[in-house]
Amino acid sequence: MLLERLALPFVCKSPNTDETAGINESPADLVSRLATQKALVVANSNPSAIVIGSDQVAVFQDQIIGKPGNHELALQQLMSFSGQSIDFLTAVTVFCREIGFYEQHTDSTQVQFRTLQKNEIERYLLQEKPYDCAGAFKAEALGIVLFESIKSNDPTALIGLPLIRTAGMLRNAGLFLP
Repeated sequence: MLLERLALPFVCKSPNTDETAGINESPADLVSRLATQKALVVANSNPSAIVIGSDQVAVFQDQIIGKPGNHELALQQLMSFSGQSIDFLTAVTVFCREIGFYEQHTDSTQVQFRTLQKNEIERYLLQEKPYDCAGAFKAEALGIVLFESIKSNDPTALIGLPLIRTAGMLRNAGLFLP
């Protein structure tokens, strides 16, 4: 959905990458490594392609937040976020083996949650069912109502790919964008 906004032809490929954090690996190092690793895996079988790899982690109180997977864990996550902020680190790597191009960037977005009541969290979860999303919300949909503010250099980073920086990287790799 996000890449379509750039009006460039593309194909999505899953790199099937192990996303396990290394021992003592910081969230910033993890997300950067995974974005690059994903790009390299896809580029190995497509050496002439300009490949975009991306990854995102949510960090709350210095801990990486996972996808809740079910209603109960999503409720617990959102209750703990009430009145608090979460940082989202979104890394993007653009790589092309054939031309020797490599660029990597990590964008940081801070989401400030408003004070949330259990009954409104329940209503939200029942309506959107964001159990496969880190932080138990979808910022691109109804989840936006849970926030007090968002601080970011690129609003698309929270959704999963910082398009402003990605577009610049693609131009640097030789693609023509407006």
